[in-house]
Amino acid sequence: MRLVVDPRGVVRAVYDEAVDLAALGRPAIARASQVEPDAEGRWTADLSPCGGPTLGPFALRGEAVVAEVAWLESHRLAPPG
Repeated sequence: MRLVVDPRGVVRAVYDEAVDLAALGRPAIARASQVEPDAEGRWTADLSPCGGPTLGPFALRGEAVVAEVAWLESHRLAPPG
């Protein structure tokens, strides 16, 4: 699990139960994406809740989840530049 701490001390991460985020302060959790099946049983990662694209379709749900997390880490957890 990747944690990014900004200069104000605000921690951002893609939610995972590997770390108790409450131990770092009061968490504010918001949906950034969702992985859903389509009518043909393929999977897409919809990142529109955070202004991103729809990724896929993928044959396996796990593939969509991996792509979803990679996109979020690259675009939402990138250090300010």
